Amino acid sequence: MSTYKLILEYDGTAYAGWQCQPDQPTIQASLESVLQDITQAPVAVIAAGRTDAGVHALGQVVSFRSDKPLTDPEWMRALNGLLPKDISVKHIERVADTFHARYNALAKIYEYRILNCPYRSALKHERVWHISQSLNIRAMQQASDLFLGKHDFSSFQASRTDTENPVCTIQQLRLIREKSILRIHIQADRFLKHMVRALVGTLVEIGRGKRDPANITGILNSIDRRCAGRTAPPQGLYLVHVFYNDEENNKDSCRS
Repeated sequence: MSTYKLILEYDGTAYAGWQCQPDQPTIQASLESVLQDITQAPVAVIAAGRTDAGVHALGQVVSFRSDKPLTDPEWMRALNGLLPKDISVKHIERVADTFHARYNALAKIYEYRILNCPYRSALKHERVWHISQSLNIRAMQQASDLFLGKHDFSSFQASRTDTENPVCTIQQLRLIREKSILRIHIQADRFLKHMVRALVGTLVEIGRGKRDPANITGILNSIDRRCAGRTAPPQGLYLVHVFYNDEENNKDSCRS
């Protein structure tokens, strides 16, 4: 039995998220089905993060075990030949048997994309959050700086969650304006359910002038989801990169 690490890119529009669900199309179910076709045996896969319905990935990391005697290029060809067109394997390699895509992850980068212009996009509407009102980017960045470091993010997680530890460390949070697209990069050691979308929703309310940037400290201290802003819609969110060693994690690594 060999252990493999693969990097997936996918458009989450047509899926009910990563995790298998009864009678729902999911990324996990699609991948496991294709692996079973290739190996003629059930194969369980483990992802670095369980993306929600409609959320995309540029660098989802997955691990699985198989005794199928294929080279890495043969795995790549077989998988991409059978996977749906909206799921693609970007990289695959054989790794140590101790590798675990979820438990070995040291940090992740998510990116949220906002189309900030008067008109909506016919081509990008399932990949961005369209906001027609002008946003105060300076105020949003001031608020973003208050999220940096180690905090209890209970105010920014889904109300229904089984997470026992709400403490996360945000290592980087940057806003990058590229013409009409606002990209929000967030790197942290871990993320709570809906955390990035709740952060973005709160920042957008600040950008619209509905909140003061200084209010972030009070929201964090409240440990109350009702004190933060709305949850941003899923289609603007991307899992960009997952880190697995200290050397890589210490780099200035916000990327698309």
